[in-house]
Amino acid sequence: MSFSAIVILVVTTILANNVVLSQFLGICSFLGVSQKTETASGMGGALTFVLTLASFVCGVLYHLVLVPFHLEYLKTIVFILIVAALVQFVEMFLKKYMHSLYEALGIYLPLITTNCAVLGVALLNVQKDYNILVGTIYGLATAIGYWVAIVILSFLREKMTDNEIPGPFKGFPIVMVTSALMSIAFFGFAGLK
Repeated sequence: MSFSAIVILVVTTILANNVVLSQFLGICSFLGVSQKTETASGMGGALTFVLTLASFVCGVLYHLVLVPFHLEYLKTIVFILIVAALVQFVEMFLKKYMHSLYEALGIYLPLITTNCAVLGVALLNVQKDYNILVGTIYGLATAIGYWVAIVILSFLREKMTDNEIPGPFKGFPIVMVTSALMSIAFFGFAGLK
């Protein structure tokens, strides 16, 4: 894959094919952790680390172990185990060195284990037949796209707390409407492909 093709892959993955706003993966943490920008940014950072590292490790194991030994049918189980181990590592690291962020993320940090975006990207790397390097770059771009989307939503949610919202739209309904409008806005980038 040429350098220009990789740049196009990164830009379209972040904007036009955003994992949350166009593929609808990772919605649980996207809606749950986006109340404050600081927490959303921390979640985006943690997910970026896990998603990038998971893409790399899953790619290495798939191409160097599963394929040569014809064990491709085990990929889903192996990928789930890798993601779970990486999330445990991140959780221990944050608990020891960034305790305030660990407390702020709360239950959503262990939920990265079940975040379908992480497993989805690992499986998409296999489905799209990306090599280890391109798969890792795709994982990083996907995570950055998630990070951009969750920070934008958290910024908008913080601004909404200062404004008067009609009764039926207070709380979760206005978040869903805002997410839908963001999805439509990001859909405008589809012309970049």
